[in-house]
Amino acid sequence: MTDLTVKNNKIELIEIAPKSWEKTILVIGVFHGDEPDGEFLIKTFLGQKNENFKNRMIFVPCLNPDGKYLNTRTNARGVDLNRNFPTKNWQESEDKDEYYGGSFPGSEAETQFITAVIDKYTPDAILTLHSPYKVVNFDGPAEELADKISKLTGYPVQRDIGYPTPGSFGTYCGIERNIPTITLELPENEEPEYLWLCNKPVFEYFAFIY
Repeated sequence: MTDLTVKNNKIELIEIAPKSWEKTILVIGVFHGDEPDGEFLIKTFLGQKNENFKNRMIFVPCLNPDGKYLNTRTNARGVDLNRNFPTKNWQESEDKDEYYGGSFPGSEAETQFITAVIDKYTPDAILTLHSPYKVVNFDGPAEELADKISKLTGYPVQRDIGYPTPGSFGTYCGIERNIPTITLELPENEEPEYLWLCNKPVFEYFAFIY
């Protein structure tokens, strides 16, 4: 399992596990390099020095470090990671725009990394952090979980994001692997402190309650 991008930037993985745990939760930030708030929330939570976790927490604060440094949705090879997963509905895009899904499914180092993480840790639930829609989107058997997160954040539940997403992470994990998968769409241009205040309960829920 390589954790290096084509630009030799490391994809960080942080595991926090009690001596015994009930569930494993995977939390991922910065699928898209121009959506940095997920990394901010993860790093803020990790800085809280929380103890007595109920669940094992696996954090990938920034899946797309190349894109973050370039401030692009895509990775350094111009691929939208959220269209690059080996799903039944993956298709090669005619246009190499910001939604380009790569030349074949799972072509990107970042995609290969996170699929290997899922195989290794077999999470019971997954939380990915995106922006800018301010909704709780979900895939797979996660409707009840999405309702809970909606109550914690005040963001409405939205099952369909409103446009096709072939090769998406949600399809790969939620629909095809039956893992409850939440895509928490954060609002744009929110003050960091307020963003953390609104979403801190989500992190605490996954770590201590779920």
